[in-house]
Amino acid sequence: MEESGNGRAYSDAPTKHQDGITDVKKEEANNQDGKHELHPASQYTDSQSQVHCISCLSKTSCRIVRSRTKVMNILIEKGRPQEVQSVFDSVIEGGHKPSLVTYTTLLAALTIQKRFDSIHSIISQVEENGMEPDSIFFNAVINAFSESGNMQEAMKCFWKMKKSESKPTTSTFNTLIKGYGIAGEPEESQKLLELMSQDENVRPNLRTYNVLVRAWCNKKNTVKAWNVVYKMVASGLQPDVVTYNTIATSYAQNGEASQAEGIILEMQNNKVQPNERTCYIIVGGYCKEGKVREALRFVYRMKDLGLQPNLIVFNSLIKGFIDAVDRDGVNEVLKLMEEFGVGPDVITFSTIMNAWSAAGFMDKCREIFDDMVKARIQPDAHVYSILAKGYVQAGEPEKAEEILNAMIKSGFCPNVVIFTTIINGWCSAGRMEYSIKIFEKMCECGIAPNLKTFETLIWGYGKARQPWKSEEMLQIMEEFNVPPKKTTHLAVAEAWNATGLKKEANRILSAMKNEEMTSKTDREEKIPVGSLEKQFQKPGSIFPNQVQLPNLVISDQKGSGSATKRSRMVLRDTAFSLESSWTATRSLSLSHTCAFGARSPIICQKQSHGQLGMYSQFAHSCPLGVFLN
Repeated sequence: MEESGNGRAYSDAPTKHQDGITDVKKEEANNQDGKHELHPASQYTDSQSQVHCISCLSKTSCRIVRSRTKVMNILIEKGRPQEVQSVFDSVIEGGHKPSLVTYTTLLAALTIQKRFDSIHSIISQVEENGMEPDSIFFNAVINAFSESGNMQEAMKCFWKMKKSESKPTTSTFNTLIKGYGIAGEPEESQKLLELMSQDENVRPNLRTYNVLVRAWCNKKNTVKAWNVVYKMVASGLQPDVVTYNTIATSYAQNGEASQAEGIILEMQNNKVQPNERTCYIIVGGYCKEGKVREALRFVYRMKDLGLQPNLIVFNSLIKGFIDAVDRDGVNEVLKLMEEFGVGPDVITFSTIMNAWSAAGFMDKCREIFDDMVKARIQPDAHVYSILAKGYVQAGEPEKAEEILNAMIKSGFCPNVVIFTTIINGWCSAGRMEYSIKIFEKMCECGIAPNLKTFETLIWGYGKARQPWKSEEMLQIMEEFNVPPKKTTHLAVAEAWNATGLKKEANRILSAMKNEEMTSKTDREEKIPVGSLEKQFQKPGSIFPNQVQLPNLVISDQKGSGSATKRSRMVLRDTAFSLESSWTATRSLSLSHTCAFGARSPIICQKQSHGQLGMYSQFAHSCPLGVFLN
């Protein structure tokens, strides 16, 4: 068999390498013997379709292929399967022929990434290269099909394997049993167990029974799961902690946490020690049922079991007591954490912060945040978003904006939700000029606004009695390739209606209905490809490097198009196409000049981009509070 002495992918006990990638690179650098050189005559031909290596052509073991395959295996072991494809491609591009081991390793990496569409392609390449699949390759293919839920193909491969010289192993059967469990067909998994008993070459092992137990538990059939355990014992095997944890999980997920706790007695009778996962399953089950006090009682019982509750258990308890609005319970858990010497993490703090924020106590929320910083725990994006959302709900958008700036200064990139939340805060306060500044900053950070962002601004301008600016948002949406929905048009119409200009509101509604009719007609007719291309090829609609503001001048090497782009993208004060609309709203706009300033373009015409340094002046520095007061 080709490369039978090499380390194999998808093996039950993969070899561990220390700095193996470096060793392989050294091996390739020292590989100077002539038999691995490319043919001079074909050196510049298409390396992706031609094999040039003499060793690969003569079907002898190629050191380059071996070393690259070893790198692929190491990447999988190190949890970096996404990098395997590029190493495999380098084998092809280098004029080498991948071995069966190489293909097996690639298939294992793609399966981990759930890229199941490549399974048939790899099988075809192995067959086209005249390679005879071995048991490891068969198992890798069966595992890939099983993980994808395609049990029909997995069984086809199984029967093909039985007919070949590579006979199925216990691992093969275990994979198929697992696959039917994933597909929700534990009855078929049970049949495979019976099929194993008819095969002289294989015997069920502990994993076989555990996988079958899980298959039945996934179908919420604990009676059948226990029957498998009884069969296991009858065969001479004893259930382990994995067996019992699987059944306990099923009980906990089905609202039977007390049954899950009862399994501990069964474990003790069979001399199986519960572990931390057992306790987490039971605590999580009680919390899910709202029986947080029962969960806390069980944590105290863990001492008698000789187990130490971990941070996951405590975080579950804290969340349970918060959901039950039991402040004393939260404090009791925090004291218990200190007794066990378990420190809080970012999840602990964010859970408590979220509770204070939802209750409207932002001072307490900020105090917990300061405690977290004092404890030298790095806040994450979720923590910042809790603060920002809380300040907005408390009617303090200026503090929410301070959080945004502190977040950027700390190296976190706020997402569209955080930006839109703060925009909403300023809109609620009627300060549209600040809303637009946040919108600008959002674009400068390269974050594309979405439908919710624009609808928030439309609502804000309507609240500020500036419906013409609400309507102008439709043009900006077009420039950002964000198509308005029915709710968007209704929001614009409502903005006009709120000012008493029902005629303008009806105009928007009529335009919306006409657009709906046009869209319906377009769907029924075939639209030529050429017309679609012309429709979407609009200047200034694509920003390759970062999301830019619609009114910024986009440089153009021809120069002649710049003025055109700018004229399309700048929202001018007098940019109302309908003269009647301008006449109707002129007096309205003048009446609000003192409140919001003179009517200026919606977007400031800045020429500088991405100056994140300006945000540092808003960075917020707060005194540190007492830990979880």
